[in-house]
Amino acid sequence: MMEASIPMPSVMSERLPANLPSPVSIQPFGESALMLGVGASLPAQRRLWAAWHALREREPRVEWVLGMGNLTGFFDPLAIPAARIESALEAAWQESAGAEGEAGKRVEIPVVYGGEAGPDLAVVAERTGLRRDEVIARHAGAEYIVYCLGFLPGFAYLGGLDPLLACPRRASPRIAVPAGSVAIGGAQTAVYPLASPGGWQLIGHTDAVLFDPYRETPGLLSPGDRVVFVPVTS
Repeated sequence: MMEASIPMPSVMSERLPANLPSPVSIQPFGESALMLGVGASLPAQRRLWAAWHALREREPRVEWVLGMGNLTGFFDPLAIPAARIESALEAAWQESAGAEGEAGKRVEIPVVYGGEAGPDLAVVAERTGLRRDEVIARHAGAEYIVYCLGFLPGFAYLGGLDPLLACPRRASPRIAVPAGSVAIGGAQTAVYPLASPGGWQLIGHTDAVLFDPYRETPGLLSPGDRVVFVPVTS
């Protein structure tokens, strides 16, 4: 999964027949995976959370990977027929109608914006036509929803970014982005839980530990959690 975004992966062959209403579809992803695509709206994502939990219980031999607007099952085609995975995806999606998903916890994350903590804040301000303080106010003024995890352990893709703050990634990714960096990439925002290469625009930094393998629950955030960024001075 790429750090840039969590859209649907490209399809490797023709769509399989599925009794699902448009734009919902089930498509093959190589020879050993099927992907349920539903679109990246919050109501659809809530249904995906419910389907994801149900499928992990029903088909534990399958690796179920939750994405933004999609759910993919990776399986051994010599042990499990594709038709079984397709039926499981169909059933889980249909049964998720009306599901609210798990009631996520509310997490406040303190952020130092700008300066050395957010070297790309000026870039975001210039590209969006906003003042730096307006970028901070809009970014910290929203409540975000964790749509899914990916790219790095504990890396949460957050829905709910103000459309005015959408900003393209850097033309040249950084070799190393510090852990705790708060960033904008396209129409999404996130916090880097670990130091890694990355091309998102860095607007701030937090001392919150988003991933600790020695904690009982290593990841601070889970799908369905609500996140609020709180500006701090140090």
